[in-house]
Amino acid sequence: MNTLKKLCYLLAALFFSAAFVSCSDDDEMIIEQMTPSQTLASTPWETTGAKDKNGQSVDLNDASVNGYVGFAYFKGDGSFVIYGLNDAIRSRGTWSVDAMGTRRTITALNPDGTTIFTRDVEILVLNRNEFTYRIRPNAADQSIYYDIIHTRTLHAEPSNGQLTLASTPWETTGAKNSNGQPVDLADSSVAGYVGYSYFKANGTFAIYGLNNAPRSKGTWSISPDGKKRTLTALDDAGNVIFTRVVDILTLNSNEFTYRITDAANPSVYYDIIHKSVSHNEPH
Repeated sequence: MNTLKKLCYLLAALFFSAAFVSCSDDDEMIIEQMTPSQTLASTPWETTGAKDKNGQSVDLNDASVNGYVGFAYFKGDGSFVIYGLNDAIRSRGTWSVDAMGTRRTITALNPDGTTIFTRDVEILVLNRNEFTYRIRPNAADQSIYYDIIHTRTLHAEPSNGQLTLASTPWETTGAKNSNGQPVDLADSSVAGYVGYSYFKANGTFAIYGLNNAPRSKGTWSISPDGKKRTLTALDDAGNVIFTRVVDILTLNSNEFTYRITDAANPSVYYDIIHKSVSHNEPH
């Protein structure tokens, strides 16, 4: 009887062990059945290395590869955003991977939806832990290439509003004074802040008057906590005209409102209200 019980226990153990392996095998099969697009979208990616055509490592600060370095987020809705390793936004737009997983295409977009560039790269490795592609920067000489290596990361996408500000043109639609009273946009107190604004994902901006005349251009950034926006206006030679830091009051997909304060008298301020708008950047 004892021998029979032992045999039953052994058979039961073998049964449950087989069932566990089967589940594990099924899990692996599910992972393997992910499409290349699903695999790319399954995790954020961090650039962790680069190699030249001779297989030699290239420093990520080298000008040959630095433009491809950062944290990349390929989203399930077909949009992407890439930030530098300092979490400053670098590009945004749309992406796709062919069915065989051999090529990835990104189209970088301006705030008004127009195309900045389209880039196709050869995929060398694409799995749950590594994404490596080959970039050929010189169309006239295909023998020159660099392999850009990314690894899976837990790095969270910055949530300080950079992507929101860069995703649409903005039109000034209102202003209020420190008493909460509306101020006419033609009033000299606020007229200098009125227009169409284009904050581009490469860190540059352009502002036009409501008559589409150019007003200023330069560079922009948002503080890590999302509370301040900084503009540095530049002339055609790259010289600084002014730097302006403002407090962000509201920043979402529909509204961008900031507060401009009189440095000499902080109790005097104006809230400049912008709305998301479909308005192509003048050229």
